[in-house]
Amino acid sequence: MTTLFKQKDAIVWLLRDDDPFTVGLVKQQLLEKGAEAIPGLRDMLSVDDETVTRHVRDVLGQIDARAAIDELTQLCPIFPEEGDIEAASWLLARALRPGIDVENYRNWFADRGAELREMLAATNGAEERVRTLARLLGEQLGFRGNSDDYYKADNSLLPRVIDTRLGIPISLTLIYMLVGARGGMRIEGINFPGHFLARHDGVLFDPFERGRVIGIPECRQILARQKLELHPSHLEAATSRAMLRRVLANLLYIYQSDEDAEQAARITGWIHALERE
Repeated sequence: MTTLFKQKDAIVWLLRDDDPFTVGLVKQQLLEKGAEAIPGLRDMLSVDDETVTRHVRDVLGQIDARAAIDELTQLCPIFPEEGDIEAASWLLARALRPGIDVENYRNWFADRGAELREMLAATNGAEERVRTLARLLGEQLGFRGNSDDYYKADNSLLPRVIDTRLGIPISLTLIYMLVGARGGMRIEGINFPGHFLARHDGVLFDPFERGRVIGIPECRQILARQKLELHPSHLEAATSRAMLRRVLANLLYIYQSDEDAEQAARITGWIHALERE
């Protein structure tokens, strides 16, 4: 154990201090230790003091967020067209929402996948499978588009979408894709102009509207509002790299609007790395 954690009792007392400056200084010293501090910090979670454990969890979350930022920065320049979008999404959530318990959310997906697999046993045909998935996620669990607060960072981050049941088209599509994969359904994301869609075995549907099945005539109507005509390229499956880039572009717009220069600069760097030739 490091010298710092040989002073465990003193650190506990300092974290209980009423002076925010003192507490902040101690937390900064712990944070600067990085991964080296993790075992000692975890040991301090056993202290029977809610204030202390809250500060310790905050430091652990910040250390994990820094690690996730570094990993994502290394990943983006080499992320392949069909890379692991789920793994990248967990890194993004850890980077932007320190303290996220990823394993808990992985278990949530596993449980929903098991439910879906059981529900699909009695289905026949692609459209019926899609409607079954929509019944689970859109009706029973209430996943839907956040029309009232669309431009919010949480709408793009998987754990927060799971917590709130609210998202934007691409994040909700990713929820459907990951639950579907665990339940035996292959679902593609469709980078449709102005509105991300999903497709399973030729059946188009809209996770933003609780998984509603849509047809080509409706696709034409959506495009007509943008003064566009339907082209085969509009219905091509999006690659994992394209999806990650679009998620980051949405977040960049939000952070620029909020004048969060640090986050905007970081995300800009990730986007540029993904846009390599």
